[in-house]
Amino acid sequence: MPNINVQQILPGMIAAAEAVLDEKWPVIKDYAEAELEKLARTLAQIETLKLSGQIGEAEASVLFEMQKNTNRAVMLTLQGMSLLLVEEAINAALAAVKDTINTALGFVLL
Repeated sequence: MPNINVQQILPGMIAAAEAVLDEKWPVIKDYAEAELEKLARTLAQIETLKLSGQIGEAEASVLFEMQKNTNRAVMLTLQGMSLLLVEEAINAALAAVKDTINTALGFVLL
């Protein structure tokens, strides 16, 4: 049975990204929340696919990186967002759920 619950991990991801983005949060809030939800859903999907034996660790890593790259690209389109700041926000969001995700998957993805 899957352990990754999007509604449980998403608030921590959003709070971590918001803390990094600070004064830029009002500008990027809607985009960031939507993109972080997509990332959380991808992590849950990876768990489901891994548990069912449809993908292995390598495929899980590729799926994760694809979604992370998409998140990065969307957030970079906003005025005033630098690559460093976007990376910092995404990394903070992932760090907030790292233990939960890696434990649920049974291998280190984050």
